[in-house]
Parts: sequence; C-alpha cells; structure tokens
Amino acid sequence: MTTYSQPAIIWPEKYTPGETDNYASNEMIIKDLSVLDVWKYLIDTKAWLTYYNNAENIVVGDGSQTKLSANATFVFDTFGFHVSSKVEEFELSNDGNLARLAWSGTFGEGDEFSDVYHAWLIENLPNNRVRILTEESQIGKLPQQLAQTLPNPMINGHQAWLVGLANSAKNKTSY
Repeated sequence: MTTYSQPAIIWPEKYTPGETDNYASNEMIIKDLSVLDVWKYLIDTKAWLTYYNNAENIVVGDGSQTKLSANATFVFDTFGFHVSSKVEEFELSNDGNLARLAWSGTFGEGDEFSDVYHAWLIENLPNNRVRILTEESQIGKLPQQLAQTLPNPMINGHQAWLVGLANSAKNKTSY
C-alpha cells in the first residue's frame, strides 16, 4: 500500500480554522486535468466571470489587467458584499505540480466589518489526476451568523466556484 501525504493550506495564525468565526472547505479530485490546466482559469479574474456567477465587478490593481499576481490588490463583489483583497500567496512550483493562491480580504464597516482569508491549493496526483482545494476562514459578526446557517452559504458558494473552475479547465472554455 502506498501512502501519500497531501499538502495543506498554509494559514496565517490569525486565520487558523477552528479559531475563527466561520470556516469553509471544498475539494475535488478530477481525472484528466493538471495544475497548469486549472491555474490559468484561477489566476485570471476575467475567466471567473465565465464560470462563477457569485463574483462580479472585479478590478485588479488599477484596472489595466485581469490577472492576479504576487501582492496584487483587487476588489470584487460576492455574497452581496464589496470585498477589498490582497494576494498573500502566489506560487506555481517550478515543475508545475503544485500551485498556491491565497488572498486576505475585508468588507463591511462597524459591526458589519469582516476579515477573511481565502486560499487555493492545486496539485497533480498520480494517474493523471488533479486535486483542487479551496478554503476560507472568516472573522466577524456576519461570519458568526453564516456559521449557524444551514446549508452554509460559503460551502455551497465555494462548491459552485470549484465546479465551475474544474469544468472550465476541462472544457478549455474561452474567456
């Protein structure tokens, strides 16, 4: 029997799952895809608009580009909120077998203020498979309420994002 240790999200201490107010984790393993197939659809926010209907009004930096990069800032509307974000982790391994993307984000004011960390991990697996993991950890009163909502809107929303991303990569959707 072969044992395999899967890479995990690298969490800044502030956002450690179980220590925050809400946490969502979604994962898929798909045959006949690679990290490189998926990566290009994840880092280009223009592609998001073709496969994830819960993200709109996306502006990266000064608006002259659509691709995320290390330390890029961007804003977008999701779940009814305008989120200001900064890319905290942007890594594609030299061999193309592992990719990491993560951003911090804030939205709301006063009692509505929320602080989030959203991370993606994509890795090639044996037998021409790819693993796509996305997780988000949230701090604030609104995330506290979300954590009590069944079904959890974050789990459902992120699953839709994950499925859309995988389908776009598999179908080589134009954007």
